[in-house]
Amino acid sequence: MREIGRRSFLTAAGALATTGALGTPTYATGHARDAATATEYVDVQLLNITDLHGYLQGAPGGNSVITGAGGRRYTVGGVASMAAHLNALRAGHTNSVFFAPGDLFSGWEFDAASLADEPTIEALNAMGLDFASAGNHEFDKSVRYLTAHMAGGKPYPVVDRDDAFKDSTGTRFKGADFPYYSANVTDAATGKTVLPPYNIVRVDAGGGRTLPVGFIHLTAIGTEAFPGSYQPGLCTLDELETANRCAAELKAQGVRAIVLSMHDGAVAGSDFNSGTNPSGPAYELALRASSDIDAIVTGHWHCAFSMMLPDPSGTPRPFVEAGCYGQLINEITLRLDRTTGEVVRELTTTTNHPNTRDIAPDPVLREIADYWAGYGTRRAATPIATQTASFTRTRKATGESTMGKLVADWALWAGRQPLDPMADPGGPANAPADLALIAVAPRQGQAVIAADLVHDAQSGGTVTFGAAWNAVGFGDPVMTVTVTGRQLHDALEEQWAPAAGGGLGFSPLAVSGNVRYTFDATGPVGKRIDPAEVFIDGEPLDEKRTYRLAAPSYTLINQDGFSAFLGFTEPVRHTRDFESFVAFVRQAKRLTPAATDRVRVKNATGPGARTGTVTERPRLLQYDGTAVPRPEAALRTARTSGTEGGRAAGGFRVPC
Repeated sequence: MREIGRRSFLTAAGALATTGALGTPTYATGHARDAATATEYVDVQLLNITDLHGYLQGAPGGNSVITGAGGRRYTVGGVASMAAHLNALRAGHTNSVFFAPGDLFSGWEFDAASLADEPTIEALNAMGLDFASAGNHEFDKSVRYLTAHMAGGKPYPVVDRDDAFKDSTGTRFKGADFPYYSANVTDAATGKTVLPPYNIVRVDAGGGRTLPVGFIHLTAIGTEAFPGSYQPGLCTLDELETANRCAAELKAQGVRAIVLSMHDGAVAGSDFNSGTNPSGPAYELALRASSDIDAIVTGHWHCAFSMMLPDPSGTPRPFVEAGCYGQLINEITLRLDRTTGEVVRELTTTTNHPNTRDIAPDPVLREIADYWAGYGTRRAATPIATQTASFTRTRKATGESTMGKLVADWALWAGRQPLDPMADPGGPANAPADLALIAVAPRQGQAVIAADLVHDAQSGGTVTFGAAWNAVGFGDPVMTVTVTGRQLHDALEEQWAPAAGGGLGFSPLAVSGNVRYTFDATGPVGKRIDPAEVFIDGEPLDEKRTYRLAAPSYTLINQDGFSAFLGFTEPVRHTRDFESFVAFVRQAKRLTPAATDRVRVKNATGPGARTGTVTERPRLLQYDGTAVPRPEAALRTARTSGTEGGRAAGGFRVPC
């Protein structure tokens, strides 16, 4: 480590006080503590947020309160207060860069998600986001959607219904003013990256000179297999190898200051402005990544920490994550040598600033957030169909319910639709589904059905956009896949499993209207259904032939507890569940509950007859009693069972 003399520093007490008012800085060395500015160096301010997920009004439920040093709690969230904090933080900085390591859109707040996530982009544009790494949720629709629509503003297919809404200024959606990057998401067929891998920012060094700062971008490995971003046509490359390769390429181009922005994270204690006992994939990478990388900014795990970690040469560098849902703004200060452009690591600082709501909100962002909240309210009340009676999740002994049958019929319809106009090209042929299955009370995880569709007599049975949107879905796609008849039979058998105390657990599957089957109430687990008593379009199930099955992505990859589907082939991705269900209801125009006669039971009164007991899974709650957002709740449940795709190994918390 070079010798740094205190005589070379000019302390700006005002700037230091401003920093301390919000967050507590972490210093690479004691020298950094002694100086707010060092006049012979070039100061570069890096501001970043992560995992906003479209929460413009504020962080949801219990996520709206975070804990800092000494157990102090802060109420946080909202883009209006965030913009005000950003303005204060940027003040006096010649070189300030604002970026994000992913999952900004594809959110779960109705105001953003139901309006094609365009509200989030308008807010980020107004806040002056410079660029972003692509997170896994940026691929929740397709690469084409990310690049053509979200970045480029291209409308599809119906303006003012599916997207291209008028923003708070009355202007049609024009796309992001900032670019997206990823160095490790590739086209599985060609091996080429689908986004640029890194970017270079030129910062003012005075005297008409500029210095380059490089930013490498990574997306969580396994993104293509996560339930929401399930994209069979994509592949993610090794994070460490990709980061080191990009660092070497940037260095060869004369870049001496390099930042890694990665959508993968870690956990490091409960204090958002320190780091204790870190673990997770980003932490493992941080210990090994090239020493040419001067700071590592993470996301994806919805955790909050700000700390220094030694690089492979033993020199400290920032390792940070700024929570989620707009809770925090991370600030890293790099000081560059004016001649070489290298980062003087000894003078580096990092701080997580809570996005507190006790600040005068930025008026432009307040107007944007309020405009979209009002738009969302009006959109939710829009009639899209009528219903003749209520659809409920109340089940018969056979596991059937009117809501379950409706959703299974939707899945079959979805699996027979042409591909979305923004679907990525290539991949298996879109062969129509032969049948559909829906886990209405899964053994693990949350059910895709979130609410009943209750008949409203006063409105003549109107079904509103909001009622349909909120009744079904996590934001994950319906898939069609090829399975064998044996797999279908085994999945039906998996509805029953031994329960504690000698009981029999029952996790019913709803079947589409062209399927009928019978089970034996006296049969043992695994031998309750005769394949000859399973009929698809009136034909007995053939265990040796293949079928095209439509089901949600998470069911097919065993997040619902149905392992029989694993090994499916020829996956084709269809529209996301809540959007697809709304389209189904809109096209149907009039919904009438079907008879609950798709499942029959024999020997129901025979000796030892048991239908089985369904375990009702209550909604997961935050510490304040509010519900965890449904997609996150589904993932949390999967984490506890160790079944979420590819991330349970090694004891790491599975990311969102």
